[in-house]
Amino acid sequence: MAFSTTELAAIRAGLADRLADLHARGARVESDMTAPVSPDGEDAATEREDDDALAGEDALLTREARAVAAALARIDAGDYGACTRCGQAIAPARLEAKPEAALCIDCAREVGG
Repeated sequence: MAFSTTELAAIRAGLADRLADLHARGARVESDMTAPVSPDGEDAATEREDDDALAGEDALLTREARAVAAALARIDAGDYGACTRCGQAIAPARLEAKPEAALCIDCAREVGG
C-alpha cells in the first residue's frame, strides 16, 4: 500500500510522539525501580514485589519502543506498510489499529504475533 507524503508525515509524527511517551514512561519505571528499599522488613518485601511488577512493565515498554522505532525506520527507508516477512501490503485497518505493525495479519498469525 502506498501512502501519500502527508499520510506518512502524520503516521511518523504519531509514532514519534508515542516513542517519546514510551521513553518517558520507561524512565519513570526505571526511577521507581532504583528507589531505595525501606529498612522495614514488611515494607521491603512489598517493595520487592512492586519491583518485580515494574520489571515486567519495563520489559513491555522496551519491546513496544523497539517496535515503534522499527516502524519509524521503515518509514524512513520507504518500506512502511509492507510485511517484513512476506512483502505483501499490510491491511490499512491493521496499520490504523497498530501503526507499528511489521507483519500482515496472515504472517502475524503464523508466527503467533
